[in-house]
Amino acid sequence: MESESSKRNLKRYLKEEETKDESPPEDDDYVPYVPVKERKKQKLTKLGRISQVKADADLKTKSSSENEGNEEEEEDLQTVARKSNISLLSQHTELKKVAQAKKESAFEKQLKEEEKILESIAEKTALMGVAELARGIQYEDPIKTSWTPPRCVLNMPRDYPDILRGKLCITVEGEDVPLPIPSFNAMKFPKGILVGLQKKGIKQPSPIQIQGLPTVLSGRDMIGIAFTGSGKTLVFVLPIVVFSLEQELKMPFLPNEGPFGLIVCPSRELAKQILETVEHFADCLAQQGMPRIKSCLIIGGTPVNQSLEIINRGVHIIVATPGRLMDMLDKKMIKLDVCRYLCMDEADRMIDMGFEEDIRTIFSYFKGQRQTLLFSATMPKKIQNFARSALVKPITINVGRAGAASMNVVQEVEYVNQEAKIVHLLECIQKTQPPVLIFAEKKQDVDAIHEYLLLKGIEAVAIHGSKDQEERSRAVDAFRQGIKDVLVATDVASKGLDFVNIQHVINYDMPDDIENYVHRIGRTGRSGNKGQATTFINKSNEESVLLDLKHLLIEAKQNVPPFLATLQSETEVFQDLGGDKGCSYCGGLGHRITQCPKLEAESNKQVSAVGRKDYLSYSAADY
Repeated sequence: MESESSKRNLKRYLKEEETKDESPPEDDDYVPYVPVKERKKQKLTKLGRISQVKADADLKTKSSSENEGNEEEEEDLQTVARKSNISLLSQHTELKKVAQAKKESAFEKQLKEEEKILESIAEKTALMGVAELARGIQYEDPIKTSWTPPRCVLNMPRDYPDILRGKLCITVEGEDVPLPIPSFNAMKFPKGILVGLQKKGIKQPSPIQIQGLPTVLSGRDMIGIAFTGSGKTLVFVLPIVVFSLEQELKMPFLPNEGPFGLIVCPSRELAKQILETVEHFADCLAQQGMPRIKSCLIIGGTPVNQSLEIINRGVHIIVATPGRLMDMLDKKMIKLDVCRYLCMDEADRMIDMGFEEDIRTIFSYFKGQRQTLLFSATMPKKIQNFARSALVKPITINVGRAGAASMNVVQEVEYVNQEAKIVHLLECIQKTQPPVLIFAEKKQDVDAIHEYLLLKGIEAVAIHGSKDQEERSRAVDAFRQGIKDVLVATDVASKGLDFVNIQHVINYDMPDDIENYVHRIGRTGRSGNKGQATTFINKSNEESVLLDLKHLLIEAKQNVPPFLATLQSETEVFQDLGGDKGCSYCGGLGHRITQCPKLEAESNKQVSAVGRKDYLSYSAADY
């Protein structure tokens, strides 16, 4: 009985097992369907056809790039390459192509990011007067003048202007660009002007003058960019003197009338230098029997009464710094009703120094159209685009690259520890004969260097922003006249000042901005002369500035010291891939706009200014 019951149980168990096998498989044992594409890939992999796998992987990489799944696929591809029977050389070639494609995609991504940054920082408000913006006033045509080019210039062959510009490295942008004139005589200047040029020892115009003077004399708005010491001052001084003389001959200026021309610059020393140039040519014209051209200096640190005495008698030309000019305009001591000529020297430096709103306000005091000129040795694209908003059909004249250093300056860079700087300075001064110009970043460093040099028996003077104007003027005059051998200064002496025969410029500190470096070393090697510049650097300097310095030395074909040569930047990679040089915001050659220290500093300044404004308004409301 037991054997029969056991047999029945066994049969029942076998039937249950058969029904279990016939039932559909559970989820854990289920094998998913493999797509044809994947099976094909596995088959190709087994056969070792790595090129086909790579092509499929590239297609899949492109389609899934938006989903950020590239890394795993590239790892799979490399794994396949190692396991396949393809030669190592072929594998290396394929992987090199993949790496190059990855670089190019990163390059395109970087360019798009830079475009977004440029759009975000683009100036939304034009550099124009408030009244003109409110009324929607827009000037379509440039101011017309009585000056015309001589017949000999008009009869030149058609290709001659382009040949001359190419020979002199002059690039121009704009509509109906006036012809370049390579002679002062052909520019039809009055005899007094030509005599004044002879007294200064100027025989032939420089490249910026060859193209710039005919442009300004034609009444065109202009942006002039040329390296330091290239003669930019004469490009705006000579026309304003000629235009003022023409107005005085037509109808003499009455008391309290004027100015006809206004020149604005960032520093007091530069304003004094420009006024001296204006008065030199005014004196030469007066000696030739022409009416006297009256000019006036308006700068901080001088009595207002002295300026008012000249203005009340009628003035043709005013040279000013923005702060004092704004104060006198606000108090209605000066009127710009008849002013038709505005020049901003070192325009980008004024905007960088925070005078942007002052300049915009100055525009609002004009009662009619004016001819506007902007000049600098370093003017990035951002400033040029900003300036074009206020100019009428402007012509941009560029001699060389904006921000490039003068080729007449031999640049040396030395690694000096911070504590050894002041001792090494004595050795450095002895490299050349005086006069020598020393730059430092901080005012206290200027005073310390000045005191140290005096203790060592060196005839030295010093200037910086905390010294009163009379002391600054005495120091600069003593240095110019050769009474003192060394001038120690902050960057107040770096913008536009023209010292005769400076032999050596020493940067006791590397400036935080490469543009300041270009302006500093530009105090030597001027007007075709040779000069030398020595810069102390150490580990306290920012790498971004050192990279800019490295590429500036390479551009000027100077010796690059080993400690700079070892620095590498992404700019070099982008140039290899066909990208533009350097930063599109500040013009530095060693970084891109995404790492621009100047842009970062300005952003921080704006944020702190907003916070301070909110805090002040809150405090005023409470107290």
